[in-house]
Formats: sequence, structure tokens, C-alpha cells
Amino acid sequence: MLVPIFRFLSIFPLSVLHAIGAAMGWLVYWASPAYRRRLRANLAQAGFSQHLHAAVAEAGKSMFELPFIWCADPARVSRHATLENWDLVQTELDAGRGIVFMTPHLGCFEIVAQEIALRTELMVMYRPPKKEALKPLIEGARARKNLLLAPANMSGVRMLAKFLKKGQPVGVLPDQVPQEGEGVWATFFGRAAYTMTLPAKLAQLGDATVIITYAERLPGGRGYVVRFVPFDGSLDGDSASQAQAINHAMERLIARSPSQYYWSYNRYKVPHGIAAPSAGEHA
Repeated sequence: MLVPIFRFLSIFPLSVLHAIGAAMGWLVYWASPAYRRRLRANLAQAGFSQHLHAAVAEAGKSMFELPFIWCADPARVSRHATLENWDLVQTELDAGRGIVFMTPHLGCFEIVAQEIALRTELMVMYRPPKKEALKPLIEGARARKNLLLAPANMSGVRMLAKFLKKGQPVGVLPDQVPQEGEGVWATFFGRAAYTMTLPAKLAQLGDATVIITYAERLPGGRGYVVRFVPFDGSLDGDSASQAQAINHAMERLIARSPSQYYWSYNRYKVPHGIAAPSAGEHA
């Protein structure tokens, strides 16, 4: 049922979908106390409370743009994207060196992989949605030409590593809470967050370049600017130091467009089977 609905909505201009999304963002905000509390708390934790109104609208836009991003013709979607600093990527591709793209939940992160895949093969780690009804929709949208999916397990990690060693790029979400045993505690905007160690391991295993990327949503439904940013942190040291360096890089990136981050995400949850951080541990 969802697939026909999304295909129908994809017919509408992006400006219309964003306008509807902004209104729905406020509807959800006032209808869900739990959602409202988490969004406000996470914004306050990061010091961006002044962006609350914009963040509510942008959260709604992020949902209602999905039919367009997932179901519209790829050529039509791509006409709404402008790439900034692609030369940084092309230089590494020409050198035959692997790239680890780290794409946080900032802006329209769904369009980033699609735009990269229009120019080169890309393998991304994929965790199936908990709701079965969403599975065919999301998998069909993401498994496009040049865009390969690796499962979020050890088999998928081996696939990513093999791809990198051949000098090809991979993509991961660095701010997604990992499962048990796949992360360490590191601060994220001043509070301990269970953080994945995979991006740093992949980069070291494949001797790859790390590039941070996100798609800033332009006002009025005018599209997106897909930005490619050099990773300026150090991945030396142990897993905790690496995770901290990545979190700091994510903080700097989010500060560029704070209203477009996924603030309602439970970034500070304690995964099942993981001991909560002690009072003095990365607090």
C-alpha cells in the first residue's frame, strides 16, 4: 500500500511536498509529547535551542521529500541537486584510492548516495527497517544502478572492506547508534553517546580517504546542495579516540545547518546488553 502512495506523491513538485511537510512537522510536534520532549532536549543539549522553529519544519520536510527522492525518476531528482567540492572526490577516484563517505542524519541524506552513484559505483551499509511494509519501498529506492547494498552484519562489513581494497567507495552513517559490541562511548555535544567504530576501522583497513558529506536543503523547495567536506580529524589511537574524533567532526558539520539535523533521533540511548556509561566516562 505504501509504494503506490509514495509513487503518487512523487508526482508533485518538491516545493509542494516541502510545504506540506513543514506543516505536518508542526502537527507531529504538537501531537506527540514524547517527540516534542526529545527534539527540544537534544537541541538544548547541543546549544541550538534558538533553531527550534526551523528544526520542526525541516523535520517535516525530511519525511515528505522521501516520495520524491525514492520514487521520482532519478534524472528528475538529480536536476534538484548541485554538487559542491566534487573535485575532492574525483581526485581520489582518479588515484584509485578507496573512499569512506560518512553521511550523518543531516539535511536530505538520502539523496547523497544517489548523487554519488550517478558518477561511480558505491556500496552502502543497509539495515532493514523494523516495519516489513517499508522494506520493499526502501530497498527498491536504494538498490539502484551503481548503488550496492551491504547488510549490517559481519558479512556486510567484509563486503565493504573488499570493495574498499579494490579502490572503490563505501558509505556509512556515523551517527547511527550501533548494536551491541559495535561501538564505544564517546561524547556527542557534551553527552555520552554510544558511537560506532566501523568507519575508522574501514578507513584503516582499506587505507582509504575519509570524506564527510551531506545535502543541505534549500528553502522554497529549490533543491539541495550536496557538500563534500574533508575529514580533518585524526584516526590515530584506540577505538575510543577514533570515535571521539568522528563525533567532533560531525558536530562541526551539524553546526553548518543545525536546523536540518535529525534531532528527534534517540542518539543517547543505551543499546540492549551495553552498560550505561559511568558518571565520569565521556560525560
